[in-house]
Amino acid sequence: MESAITEHNTPHLLQLDQLNPGQSGTIVRVGGQPAARRRLLEMGLVRGETISVERVAPLGDPVEFKIKGYHLSLRRHDAANIQVELNGGER
Repeated sequence: MESAITEHNTPHLLQLDQLNPGQSGTIVRVGGQPAARRRLLEMGLVRGETISVERVAPLGDPVEFKIKGYHLSLRRHDAANIQVELNGGER
């Protein structure tokens, strides 16, 4: 089992669900259960891709992202399985 990357030892790494609208990052890891992980990878959520947060639904879930030129909505639960490195020194 892979160990979780924590914010305190790698300060620029966050879970995708922690980003706010307007922030972007580069995917460094996709985790989760095998079937869910496979589906995320099939949707283009792979290491090295840049992803940005476009907007959040009024009740906070789902969140709309932009990756590879298309818009993708994910539940926060699924986005929590994706770790990103913030782009441009954002915090």
